[in-house]
Amino acid sequence: MATFFGEVVVAPSRAGVDDEEWAEDAREETPEDREIRRELEKKRYGEIDVLWSLKSGASSESSAAQPFVCSQFIVAIGHNAAAFLSSFILDSVCWEVVGVVKLWNEWCRTSNTTNVLPTDSFCLFYRLISDPTVLLCQCSCYVAEDQQFQWLEKVFGCMQKEGLQVTILSTCPVADYKTQESTLTLPAPFLKALKTKEFKEQICCPLLEQPNIVRDLPAA
Repeated sequence: MATFFGEVVVAPSRAGVDDEEWAEDAREETPEDREIRRELEKKRYGEIDVLWSLKSGASSESSAAQPFVCSQFIVAIGHNAAAFLSSFILDSVCWEVVGVVKLWNEWCRTSNTTNVLPTDSFCLFYRLISDPTVLLCQCSCYVAEDQQFQWLEKVFGCMQKEGLQVTILSTCPVADYKTQESTLTLPAPFLKALKTKEFKEQICCPLLEQPNIVRDLPAA
């Protein structure tokens, strides 16, 4: 049960599966199946690595002892948001690639190379050359639900939290937007915002109305 608006909850469902059928499926798992499942889980949890190249072009893992200063961190999650950054912000020589994320799950295979095609599912970090404290992240790869906490822990674990402002850009289908108006009259695309109580500046668009929610990695 959600205790307040905006809380991220996970509601497991076994709809259409009775207890006997579920128990029968559980009994059918062989030792080989369990071993394969354990190996897959181990690979999922062990294959999220953040590699930075902030010093002399040499890569270093996110477990660096000294967190670096970051004043603005803009994260674009999903293909549409990442494409927006590419078209309107990164289309200049003002940015340099300073980091990548290695990620493995059933829907995503990435590596630690930064030489990727625009069509590849990937996660890259850019730094503003004129102000190194401003970072962008293009996350067009899928981050599974059970990997989101680790993704956040490793990405934000190498940044100083004091004075850090984080902006998340994401998209969702218009069909998922809940409103009393007809969605046919809505402009496409349109922009809504959510903010924390710590954000005191003026927002550039109306706030997202209840009962609409944000899901997955943007919510995390």
